[in-house]
Amino acid sequence: MKVSYRSPNSLSLYFALIPLALLLCIVVGAILSLTSKLNQHFLIEILTDKELYFALGMSLSSSIISLLLAMIIAIPSAWVMSQKTLPWQKVIDTLLDLPMVLPPLVAGLSLLLLFNRQGIVATWLPIVSDWVFSPVGIIIAQTYIASSILLRSARGAFANFDIGYRLTAYNLGLTPWQSLIKVELPMCWKPLLSGAILAWARAIGEFGATLMLAGATRFKTETLPMAIYLNIASGDFEIAIGASLWLLLISALLLLLLRNLNRQ
Repeated sequence: MKVSYRSPNSLSLYFALIPLALLLCIVVGAILSLTSKLNQHFLIEILTDKELYFALGMSLSSSIISLLLAMIIAIPSAWVMSQKTLPWQKVIDTLLDLPMVLPPLVAGLSLLLLFNRQGIVATWLPIVSDWVFSPVGIIIAQTYIASSILLRSARGAFANFDIGYRLTAYNLGLTPWQSLIKVELPMCWKPLLSGAILAWARAIGEFGATLMLAGATRFKTETLPMAIYLNIASGDFEIAIGASLWLLLISALLLLLLRNLNRQ
């Protein structure tokens, strides 16, 4: 006998939706309040303003470089950590997850103290101090954050990988690196790509760590979040709103890409 289950039609279920409705109203209201500014004047401002073009180019170029560096760091590391239990594994996991939960300003201040002229790294490699308050500082800050996010996603992808495929590749004569490139990456590409999209979205919107390590200098270290900060501080709300609209568009496109990827 087939048994069917129905959810009870209780008012308590609908009352539980009230907080969700309130949150949804706030989210929609915030988006509409920003997009309502997108008239012909703002559209021309977004498409022609030199400062916005510079900030957009700096954000895209630095975040793409940071994402590539994060992939180089995180994917091989996650692959090894999914197969080997390292000494002090729990301590290492905690330290690697810290950039995700650490307040951005604290992360940026710690990086600044590490890389400035009196820092540990600059003591052994003086050229590193030149990276502070420069576009290289933006890449360091973004990579620092993106690597932690991508590492966590990649570890989950490799942890769920069927070890039988890896053993079969070894039995066929493939080295571990050949197995990674020819077997494991093609089979894990979807969760790895999802993690990369999340890491890129976090990098392109990074503000606190970038502010501390790279500074806020117009037409030098000015990313889109930095353009919002600088122009709000100087009272030029048009540029700030234009930069916000660019970030909103990029975030929406990345979210649509992520949802489409997970739907396939």
